[in-house]
Order: sequence, then C-alpha cells, then structure tokens
Amino acid sequence: MDAPISREMALRLGLAARALPDTDVPRLLRTLNDTVGLPPTKKKLEKLTVKAFRAAADGEFNDVDTEVLKEAVAILKGESDMNQDPLPDVSPYADGDMPGSIRVACASNKGEQLDGHFGSCRNFLIYQVSAEEVRLIDIRQAKDSEAEDDKNAYRADLVGDCQVLYVVSVGGPAAAKVVKAGIHPIKFPQGGSAREQVEKLATILAGSPPPWLSKVMGQEPEERVRFERAVES
Repeated sequence: MDAPISREMALRLGLAARALPDTDVPRLLRTLNDTVGLPPTKKKLEKLTVKAFRAAADGEFNDVDTEVLKEAVAILKGESDMNQDPLPDVSPYADGDMPGSIRVACASNKGEQLDGHFGSCRNFLIYQVSAEEVRLIDIRQAKDSEAEDDKNAYRADLVGDCQVLYVVSVGGPAAAKVVKAGIHPIKFPQGGSAREQVEKLATILAGSPPPWLSKVMGQEPEERVRFERAVES
C-alpha cells in the first residue's frame, strides 16, 4: 500500500479492527486486499459486502458472528457513527463477599450486552450472583491467538471458574467442552441486556431453583431431591 490514507480512513480501519475479535489493522488490511484492493478508499469500500468480506482471504473471518461482521463493514463504509458502547465498570470482589452466590459468564460483543456466540464473542462478562446482589466482577477478552490447538477448549478454560454460561448460541462440540469444564451453558438466541438476564437468575436463586441450579449452588443432595419431588407432585 504505497499511497497514504486519510485520517478518517485510518480511523475507520482502527475501529473496524477493534470491532472484530482478535484482529489488528494488518490482519484487516490483508482481508481488504483480497476484496476491494489496497489502498482502501471510500469508493472501493462502498462496494464491500458482508458476504465478500466473510469469504475473503480463504475465509479469514468465516467463524465471526454475522452481526459483528455487519458492524465492521458498516464502519469501513462510513455507515456507522463509529461510536461503540463503552465497557461497563467492574466492581471489586473477594472470595466470601457474597455467601451462597454463583459465578456467571455472558458472551458479549459490546457494552453490557448478551449478544455473543461462544466461539466468536469478543468478551465474557463475569458476574457474581446471589439472591440479594448482582455484581460484575471481571471482563475477560477472548484472544484466540493465545489458543494453542483448540479454540473451544481455550474459551472454556477462560470461563472455567464459572458455573453458568449465557450465550446467544454455541455449537455442539463447543458445548461439550463447556460441559466437560463443569459449566452449565444456557442459550438466549434473542440476546439482550446481560445484566437483566442475570438479575432474573438472582430472583430464581431467591426462590426454589431447579435441580441443576441447586447443584451448582452447592445445596445438599437431600434439598435437591425434595425440590424434585415437589415438582413431580
């Protein structure tokens, strides 16, 4: 790419790269070279489609969520205001702060939204949840380049201290890795606010949770059996 690019174009490239999981500008440029050619210009990028972007460079971004690709392409084409939802604030937490609580991971691509697929989300929002309180205690960025051989195993390990995982979707092999790690995956295809979904879980904790949730909460077996019998009757 010999010709210089404008400041606006440099901003588009930087924000689009940030919108894509585990991506820097050089990786993005390699893909654009295979679609519209370099240097990227407004005129060239007007012709860019999500389908072409996904297929470019031997499917470089083939495993990325369609909504994430749409966002990146919109930024590149100047169709987005290029303002991304800021990440929420994290609250301090120490073991023992919230007795009877469980830890929940939410697959997220922006802000405090539950809008990510397990295999391609940018972040996992980590909540500590009890009947009385919901606390966001960590935000973990999924950097697939750090996965040695198995991306799904890497991601499962990233949330390995959680008992529950909320995702928009998760494939069969990935779900098996999650379950093997002792995590209960729950799909919310409609997505939405991560905090709202976790707060709903808190209300369940305050009542009579289902057997699987009682188990992850560490309740005694006889308590779980009692609940099961109540449901059966």
